[in-house]
Amino acid sequence: MTDRTGSPTAGPVPGPVLGPALGGPLAPPRVLALANQKGGVGKTTTAINLGTALAAIGEKVLILDLDPQGNASTGLGIDRKSRPVSTYHVLSGDASLASAIVETSVPRLHVAPSTLDLLGVELEIAHERNRAHRLRQAIDTLMQGVGDDPFTYILIDCPPSLNLLTINALTASDAVLVPLQCEFFALEGLSQLLKTVEQVRAALNPRLSIHGVVLTMFDPRNNLSGQVVADVRQFMGAKVYETMIPRNVRVSEAPSHGKPVLLYDLKCAGSQAYLKLASEIIQRERALRAA
Repeated sequence: MTDRTGSPTAGPVPGPVLGPALGGPLAPPRVLALANQKGGVGKTTTAINLGTALAAIGEKVLILDLDPQGNASTGLGIDRKSRPVSTYHVLSGDASLASAIVETSVPRLHVAPSTLDLLGVELEIAHERNRAHRLRQAIDTLMQGVGDDPFTYILIDCPPSLNLLTINALTASDAVLVPLQCEFFALEGLSQLLKTVEQVRAALNPRLSIHGVVLTMFDPRNNLSGQVVADVRQFMGAKVYETMIPRNVRVSEAPSHGKPVLLYDLKCAGSQAYLKLASEIIQRERALRAA
């Protein structure tokens, strides 16, 4: 059986994580692309804080910044002078992914930063036969060289467009996590993303599925937010996470301090929501493995 996304509603997922929070032998990392071609929906904020929350519960996490704006890198306190090797160099073939990875202030959370050079990489590799597989090959090479403490999750922060960078992310991923803002036009563009996922699954990456939709910037005082939540849950069903990320001032302030909100203010509603989301994702992974 399949749902609206064409993804199996039950069945094993290739390469499940068996990391510290789940127990068991070492396994390939779970690679999740955070994608939505609409800007301002919380992709980068979710990548940063979900990565932090997963690291806080024992996972070893790598955030791959594929957005030329580099906001995920900046939001984790990596200034532009500290990015001599970036995801641009990885995709262009000038450097390995391992050489681009830097540690963050969060234990067990690492980032491969991006720079504005990424704006030109699409033209540089457009005529290469493996142009859609560059990131997948880089991740495979990285995992071949890891020791006894490999990454258990890799989160890819995609740009707000369905370009070759996003195609590389989808080709490299096990599943897609879709941040969706609780505002008017929330569903506009979602169908196009689902079509792109289908196309990538058919042509490039048969294991790709929709992991889930996370509703962001939820305001319970706004009647429209409640209607959007109802519409999305009706359209996507069980693919929508129960956890919703509230509109929260502390979440908005944290990036300007180069910190995830969990470090900036652990007790705020946004931090608690991201911890719950990480727990829900771990539970969903466990259920997928057991199915």
